[in-house]
Amino acid sequence: MSQIFRPLPAALWMLGSVVTFVAIGVAGRQLKGQLDVTEIMFYRALTGVLIIGGLLLATGRLGQIRFGNLHWHALRNSVHFLGMGLWLQALMLIPLAQLFAIEFTSPIWVLLLAPLLLGERLTWLRGVAAAIAFAGVLIVAQPDVANPDVGLLAAAGSAVCFALNIILTKRLTGAERILSILFWQTAMQTVLGLVAASWDGAITLPSLQALPWVLVVGVGGLIAHYCLTNALALAPAGFVIPIDFARLPIAAGVGWLLWQEAVGIGLVVGSALIFLGNWINIRYGAR
Repeated sequence: MSQIFRPLPAALWMLGSVVTFVAIGVAGRQLKGQLDVTEIMFYRALTGVLIIGGLLLATGRLGQIRFGNLHWHALRNSVHFLGMGLWLQALMLIPLAQLFAIEFTSPIWVLLLAPLLLGERLTWLRGVAAAIAFAGVLIVAQPDVANPDVGLLAAAGSAVCFALNIILTKRLTGAERILSILFWQTAMQTVLGLVAASWDGAITLPSLQALPWVLVVGVGGLIAHYCLTNALALAPAGFVIPIDFARLPIAAGVGWLLWQEAVGIGLVVGSALIFLGNWINIRYGAR
């Protein structure tokens, strides 16, 4: 009987994830001109390591931190750090909804890269799903080959990095506990952020006006992924992931209200194709 009601809490967890991801986008945009991208990443990771470290210490789970896969952790977190940096850079340059639409191609990149890195099969149906999604990206981005848009290139690069991060995480989950993965993620990215932020010889401290937005970015990242993990634990990916696409209309509305970002037919049609490609892939995987 309880299984009948499981989709409802899964949908609520996903709603929390969707709202939090959009809030991170808004907070990151609000920090434009106050902190540079590397400083945002440093404070984001520092907030995360303090929370995760405090949680492990308070619950007596420090023993869950393992040291046997540091090379994989280092590779994964370097890729994720680069992807987050590209994502934040794109956030400063292109509309919020356009960024999320391109980000949603990460599962398609996983589909294409998994045969090379994990030995999984790429079937004709998944190839069709990838082609449909990339057609959607072209419609959303409408790239000018002669004059490439830096923001669009950064968004596309972040999607590829996030896909590689998913694949590397999949390798780690067989040997590591989630809290250990999260600890090394926040700890290593704090170091990477400190190096990147101090490269020019100075790190700007957040002002009182910027501090709440920094906390939204830092705490929001943990909350969003926690909500997503709980949703996937309660319901199949075929039910959960399509709900994540609610980010697009919400982001479009927020972008229009806060920054007067236009919503064109290209964004709507392209996003629909990206959703269709992901849906075909999810349905195929479910079978």
